[in-house]
Amino acid sequence: MAERSRRTVRDLRRGNRARVLQRLYFDGPLSRQELGPATGLSSGSISNVVAELAAEGLLQEAGIVDSDGGRPRTLLRVAPDGGLFVGIDIGETRVRIELFDLSLTELARTDRLLAQHGYDVERIVGHVRTGVSDVLRDAGADPGRLLGIGIGVPGIIERDAPDAVGGPGAVVHGPTIGWSAVPFERLLRAAVDVPPQVPFFIDNGARTLGQAEMWFGGGRGAQSAAVALIGSGVGASVNRGDMLDQDLSNAALEWGHTTVQLRGRRCRCGSIGCLEAYAGAEAMRERWYEAGGPLPEDTDDETALAALLEAARPAPDGPDPDPVAATILDETAECLGAALADLINLFLPERILLGGWAGLLIGPHLLPQIRAYAREYALGHAAARTTIDLGHLGPDAVTVGAATLPLSDFLARGGTRPVPAPGPAATPGPGRLPAHHYSRAATG
Repeated sequence: MAERSRRTVRDLRRGNRARVLQRLYFDGPLSRQELGPATGLSSGSISNVVAELAAEGLLQEAGIVDSDGGRPRTLLRVAPDGGLFVGIDIGETRVRIELFDLSLTELARTDRLLAQHGYDVERIVGHVRTGVSDVLRDAGADPGRLLGIGIGVPGIIERDAPDAVGGPGAVVHGPTIGWSAVPFERLLRAAVDVPPQVPFFIDNGARTLGQAEMWFGGGRGAQSAAVALIGSGVGASVNRGDMLDQDLSNAALEWGHTTVQLRGRRCRCGSIGCLEAYAGAEAMRERWYEAGGPLPEDTDDETALAALLEAARPAPDGPDPDPVAATILDETAECLGAALADLINLFLPERILLGGWAGLLIGPHLLPQIRAYAREYALGHAAARTTIDLGHLGPDAVTVGAATLPLSDFLARGGTRPVPAPGPAATPGPGRLPAHHYSRAATG
């Protein structure tokens, strides 16, 4: 009974710390007096928690404000130098690794191009290993201050066998990149040179994009939003609930492999008629090349998409629009609009945001058409309550979102730092953590 009581007191203390940290992180700076009603904690609890967090270097003063006739109030905020996170985007053309402080301000970054060797697993793991080392070195950062590494990857993430002794950790199924049951977490733990207590969080890239937009971008304040990731491939996530609500859910969808054309084009996933076979940048490049577009066969997706847009929508004093390029873009807008209508009808989101490098590139040109087609294909009432806009965070949103994975866990734990469990079972391999550190459910 005494042990149970100690666990309860510990959990209550951690919960109080989490409430204060989360409220200051998203709504700060705040005074101690404001933290009371914002968290529902007593003034005594606020004082104790603030003193603890400040002593650990997680909170700092952020100025003083006058009160109505009383003593001036000291504002508090989360200390940016309270810890470090790494966010990694396993993208379609590069692996991007960024180092962030606790406020998610970028401290260093590096890119590793993928064009020559594609998604060879060993090379990807090598890119992550050297990239993490490089950003820590470039920022002059102590690896001991690292609180977690978040990674966004294409495909479905399986955690049916969490990181137990001998288990694989997060396993990635990515048919469009040639990955079948890749034990990615285990491979990274064996390769990346970080302290053994540093946790890894691996998730679908569309889900990390969605979380970034919900926390810091165009989804902030919405109770429900769908966020589309349009690059060489296509994905999406659906996000529900307030970010300080325990009922928040964020699910990745294989939206790019929903059917938009019966007996249509062959998709790189092996199926036919998928949205990705029409609206992905790789597919748009292939469609234009097949139609006689002026592209060398080995042109990369980013160059090809920029040329396609320029041909279809030339400058006012430029040549006449290329009708083939214009038709391809209109077909792309219709396919995206119809697929967005499916998201509207199925999930009734308040907002839809288009992100990813290709989405942000075509969006300014095609957004009016995409909206029109979505209204045409969706149920009228549902479409009327949904706005469709571009994401706010730019092409780095997946990397920022990846960093929010360990940050979210850190805040939920009240700022307690992960430590390796004692005994040989805790460290069967480099960087390994016991299973309870990886019990957070994942979708997508």
